[in-house]
Amino acid sequence: MGSVKNLHEEELKGAQHTVKEILQQPELWLQTVSIIEKQKAVIKDFISRKLIAKQARIIFTGAGTSAYVGDTLTPHLRKELPYQIDSISTTDIVTNPLNYLKPEVPTVLVSFARSGNSPESVATYSLAKKLINNVSQIIITCNPDGQLAKEAGKDENSLLLLMPEKANDKGFAMTSSFSCMYLSALLTFQLNRFEVLKKKAEAVSKNAESILTTKYETLKSIVSLNKKRVVYLGSSTLKGLSQEASLKHLELTSGKIPTFHESVLGFRHGPKSLVDDETLIFVFISNNPYTRKYEIDLLQELKNDGGSKTVVAIANTIEEGIDELCDCAIIIPEQENIHLEDHLIALNYLIIGQLFALFNSIHLGVTPDNPSPTGMVNRVVKGVNIYNF
Repeated sequence: MGSVKNLHEEELKGAQHTVKEILQQPELWLQTVSIIEKQKAVIKDFISRKLIAKQARIIFTGAGTSAYVGDTLTPHLRKELPYQIDSISTTDIVTNPLNYLKPEVPTVLVSFARSGNSPESVATYSLAKKLINNVSQIIITCNPDGQLAKEAGKDENSLLLLMPEKANDKGFAMTSSFSCMYLSALLTFQLNRFEVLKKKAEAVSKNAESILTTKYETLKSIVSLNKKRVVYLGSSTLKGLSQEASLKHLELTSGKIPTFHESVLGFRHGPKSLVDDETLIFVFISNNPYTRKYEIDLLQELKNDGGSKTVVAIANTIEEGIDELCDCAIIIPEQENIHLEDHLIALNYLIIGQLFALFNSIHLGVTPDNPSPTGMVNRVVKGVNIYNF
């Protein structure tokens, strides 16, 4: 059976970094757990003083993929924590700071950053200090030498959490950097459940190893369909994930394939108009039985619509006959006696999205490590002027 780990040398041209960074994720997730575990006391003290004692608002922020870390996290943590939690991109905050930052509300600003050098992210760090009377900041970054890491290192109201060294992706698109930052935040804000989450993270890591060794041929066959547009759908946490999967495909294919995302229920309200025979639709299936009912309904509707579109369901179960309602069902293996909620199975679904984007990029003749050689789009954004507020 084909494996991602056995890609031919010809396929690896221009993709060495991206392939390595996708493959290393199962190992890096375990390293991320270890990093947070070693800093549990420091993190707990910071959160107790800066968040719990002040009943502060939490804002997750970042630019591009880093912003989608917060979008994917927020639905679950809103359910688990008794605080106001918002995910607001730095690209929104910088242009209209007072639309999002409330000076009189105690706030913990959590910045996600691969490099820590994006102009908007550095500016948001400064704006928060300038505009919010009582602000503390957590910097979750992959680059110890980035500007955000340096700023946090000299600020007593900031906590710096560095990801595993290898998570500082060298490829264009963020892969292991996204997943490590996401997992670290899940753990950081649920330290009271750390041991349970640690065990589940180990199961997620095992699942990922299985995906990387068993789903190669399936994804290559989907790529070979040569569909002209791609749609990603998910609910709640998995809607945030669909946003990240959509961006990954758009980036790695250099925009050659129009790519969209939406919530499962929101798709019917207009966006479904884009579906034609050349459309490929990925549906991330929830592990919540209630939520899954709506996703099954959509699969049934898409099947009844007919036509030559291709619907792929990515799921952790086939109990409802999911495989009969779509053209292809990619089933993530279930670990014995371990139920993975959406905020955890999302990491496995993420790898499916990354692999499809990688394979389609290679198929289209794009170099995944540098899909925009003209410099129109850059690994760290350029050309942004930051104005004094």
